[in-house]
Amino acid sequence: GLVEPGDGVLTIHYLVITANKDLLTDGKIRWVETGQIFNSPSAWATHCKRLVNPAKKSGCGWASVRYRGQKLVQYKTTWLHNTHKLFHVVLLRYNTLLLADLMVSRKTDRERIPVRYCTLGTRDAARDPHTLVELSAFSAINRFQPFNVAVSSNVLLLMDFHCHLTTSEVVGYLGGRWDTNTQLLTVLRAFPCRIRLADKESASAVEEEICQNLFMRGLSLVGWYHSHPRGPALPSLQDIDSQMDHQLRLQGSNNGFQPCLAFSLLGPYYHGNQGVASTITPFWVVPPAEQRPNDYGIPVAVEVTYVQDNFLTSDVLNEMMLIVDYYKGAPDLVQFSQYWCPDTTMMDKIKGSLSCHAPKDQAYSQILEHVYSQLNNIQ
Repeated sequence: GLVEPGDGVLTIHYLVITANKDLLTDGKIRWVETGQIFNSPSAWATHCKRLVNPAKKSGCGWASVRYRGQKLVQYKTTWLHNTHKLFHVVLLRYNTLLLADLMVSRKTDRERIPVRYCTLGTRDAARDPHTLVELSAFSAINRFQPFNVAVSSNVLLLMDFHCHLTTSEVVGYLGGRWDTNTQLLTVLRAFPCRIRLADKESASAVEEEICQNLFMRGLSLVGWYHSHPRGPALPSLQDIDSQMDHQLRLQGSNNGFQPCLAFSLLGPYYHGNQGVASTITPFWVVPPAEQRPNDYGIPVAVEVTYVQDNFLTSDVLNEMMLIVDYYKGAPDLVQFSQYWCPDTTMMDKIKGSLSCHAPKDQAYSQILEHVYSQLNNIQ
């Protein structure tokens, strides 16, 4: 990444103050002199300025902070330029199409029968964009998977939690790192989009917040996730087109190959699942054959290695509480006291599913009980 964690790598010079700070691995900032922790460069710079001039209203503090002697905002501008080309598409595409979906008479999820890719043929504007498509295997199309993938268990836990909270479809981003030498894509962080459908004004703010979080953690945007709450965890034609767009945008013209992974997440409340665990389906899209440019892209299943984290991080717990607060009082909030099946409540369902992504430290269960109690309190 452009910015790497380190001791004393960040400095601020403001009137009589000259101070150093450490950039931590989670993107937070530790003031060397005092040991205080700040969530962002802006928060730290604003704090310093108020120490000197409490009456002055401070703007964004990014311009005052330097990384290894260079203005941090310059690094941020470069990074955002490369990243926003992918961000913009995800939210706006889904805001528009999901709103349209709500305005028509929707089929129930049980009626959304997946079709095989070979039955699709040439693109047809009259075809329902919500048609679900079965995944192919790389071997079935005479290809090898061109990269390896490792996904953190905390990423799976946060995605699964997000999708369980609402009866509406959700979208989120994935942050991680791409190693060109080993061809390994490591997915380290999920960023749920706390946004309502077709809320274009909020979309920009959500993108900016997630961009800053990625940047300060030294992560790249490596993919996205999406849910079908009561349907199978398979991509729709809309998902396939979106994923193809993301792959092309992330690759760009100069960056060379970098994979963009999609998780057609999760049909958390799909009764076709085995037991209470959600089905999580990572996929990639292979472009159609050159002689058939008007065909749909081919959705293929991606083999993934799941890595169990040592413990549930404060970052993940904080995101969980932010999502809970966001859906508080919402009409599409899942009623966790209701029954998912005759002997299993919705609360039992989410607990059982999240236990599949448990970290090694068993103390996580006590932490999650606090989160579950918050869910019960907002009903």
